[in-house]
Amino acid sequence: MSAAGHAREDSGAREGTGVLASRLIDIDRKRFGEEYWARRALLTRGASDFSDIFSADAVDELVSRRGLRSPFLRVAKDGATLPTASFTSGAGVGATISDQLDDTALWRQFDDGATLVLQALQRTWDPIGRLVSTLNDELGSPVQANAYITPPQNQGFDDHYDVHDVFVLQISGTKRWVIHEPVFPDPLRDQPWTDRREQVSAAAATEPAIDAVLEPGDVLYLPRGWLHAAQAQGEVSIHVTLGIHNRTAYAVAEEITASLLRELRDDPELRRSLPLGQRGPDPATIAAITARMREALDEVDPGPGLHRIRRTEARPAPLGPLAQRRFTSELHPESIVRLRGGLEARFVGDRLMTRVGWMDFSDDDREVVRRLVDREPADRSDSVRAEALGVELAKRLLRAGVLVPGDN
Repeated sequence: MSAAGHAREDSGAREGTGVLASRLIDIDRKRFGEEYWARRALLTRGASDFSDIFSADAVDELVSRRGLRSPFLRVAKDGATLPTASFTSGAGVGATISDQLDDTALWRQFDDGATLVLQALQRTWDPIGRLVSTLNDELGSPVQANAYITPPQNQGFDDHYDVHDVFVLQISGTKRWVIHEPVFPDPLRDQPWTDRREQVSAAAATEPAIDAVLEPGDVLYLPRGWLHAAQAQGEVSIHVTLGIHNRTAYAVAEEITASLLRELRDDPELRRSLPLGQRGPDPATIAAITARMREALDEVDPGPGLHRIRRTEARPAPLGPLAQRRFTSELHPESIVRLRGGLEARFVGDRLMTRVGWMDFSDDDREVVRRLVDREPADRSDSVRAEALGVELAKRLLRAGVLVPGDN
């Protein structure tokens, strides 16, 4: 299949399915959601040809030609992460950068058995970025992508669990994965495997739930908490891990609590000092505070806070400043525009909140923008003519980075 064909699949064009059903699993979305999502590991053989999204050539280009800095790469060997200074150096004349990737040092580390970990690939490799953006919208949770490049017969990390779900996409070579069920189900982000080293080590010595060699095109889904270790086989292994940072009921509870406290700050009774000489609240005071908190729970709205958190979890779709300026300066009623992808746009009261900032509007303009923002998610990428919004409003939205040029 051509790269163009895969691009159509990435947008969910294959019979109306999305990336999940068309490229990552061979069962329907409903069954996956009911039987596997956040519950069980799933190995899918021959899920897709991933040569259109990543390759060995992509690794070489990123490491040697893109000028990446250390946050975008880790190096691991024998279960430990190597110091950044061991694979970075200065960027040379004219650049005050001291931690750019050093391809010679990386080659030597790799040749000596180290695993290269390219991080946040959604920011540095466009095909991965498009895949992640689509999957992000489809799953409703933030997604990131890392690539692991491991020399033959080597293992980057010991048995461990992640605090997010993962889809492992085998790109090239083969890798043996040994999977065990959780010792601590559904860990939160501040509950890493290092808190349970002994339990993890003991569980890793038992009979695995899955022991399989992944080949190119295979996909392994692991819910957070599932133990895993992987070793490259007879050739260099490249796999991409899509990390799903699951939304949890606990996170919602955190925001409800934060909203409650914000509400209570405006209560004069609760701002009042305790009586002179009282070292702590007496039972009557505690009972009064507890009663007020129960009452306030019915008044708080965690929605705006949850949306604010969501806006910080990713970036909007790319915007080219030069193309945006040219298009805006030449805008006319027949120009085609569309809502920028990944904005997380939402009206909070009369104010539009997005990942690129907030905007206020006149009554008439607000209703026009509200209709644009409130369309079904599948329709938000549809293009419209500038005259449908009003040329001046369209220009304002273009300058704010809310609109971008649409498809002609």
